[in-house]
Amino acid sequence: MTHVYVVGFGMGPHQLTYEGAKALAAADYVLAARKSDDDGLLEVRRRICTEHGLELVEVADPERDRDDPADYPGAVKAWHAARVDAYGKELAARGGTAAFLVWGDPSLYDSTLRVLDRLGERMDLTWEVIPGISAPQVLAARHRIVLHEVGRPVHITTARRLPEAIASGQRNIVVMLGSERNLEGLRELRDWRIWWGANLGAAGERLVAGRVGDVLPALCSAREAAREADGWVMEACLLRAPGRKDAS
Repeated sequence: MTHVYVVGFGMGPHQLTYEGAKALAAADYVLAARKSDDDGLLEVRRRICTEHGLELVEVADPERDRDDPADYPGAVKAWHAARVDAYGKELAARGGTAAFLVWGDPSLYDSTLRVLDRLGERMDLTWEVIPGISAPQVLAARHRIVLHEVGRPVHITTARRLPEAIASGQRNIVVMLGSERNLEGLRELRDWRIWWGANLGAAGERLVAGRVGDVLPALCSAREAAREADGWVMEACLLRAPGRKDAS
């Protein structure tokens, strides 16, 4: 039987929890996808493995259609199936106790648990999940805000689905998985308030807050500065419609 720890590690070694460190101490190796020849996110995982004396087993990440295909769920499903095959091959060959290092927390916009569910149907596999520090948590901490108003909800979605959320009436929205292409859509929300962060917890961390129409140029510049510092950009923000109470 192969056992797997799915360990959320926030944005780097400094945000790994005590529970996460204990799980890594019990693991024999870490499996991680290599998404490109110059994969800065993989290098962060490598630093964690080095600190904990673990072998990092790289698995070439299967290709995925990232150009907003008409059948987005189908494209993701095919990508997950290819990951099941790739990870399953390594786990079957190595056995023992493996670990996956997940950015942020495994419960938010990560495919690892879905992949393991499918792997568990085809091989003798058990797994445990160790929670990590999520991007919304760090965003709120850095801006010293509460994500929701008193007695009101907060809606969490991706930048790709932000227009859909607004059309459905959402007015207090945490947006994740943003990209440069999504910045253009913010121009239509010029009177909304935004609390934005890029590469939260990393060396290139950048923060911007204010009325969207006032701070969007600064936000774009901060995004490029984060990329320059770290070689990649991960961003999240809280958007709140005009007329709503302040986030604090």
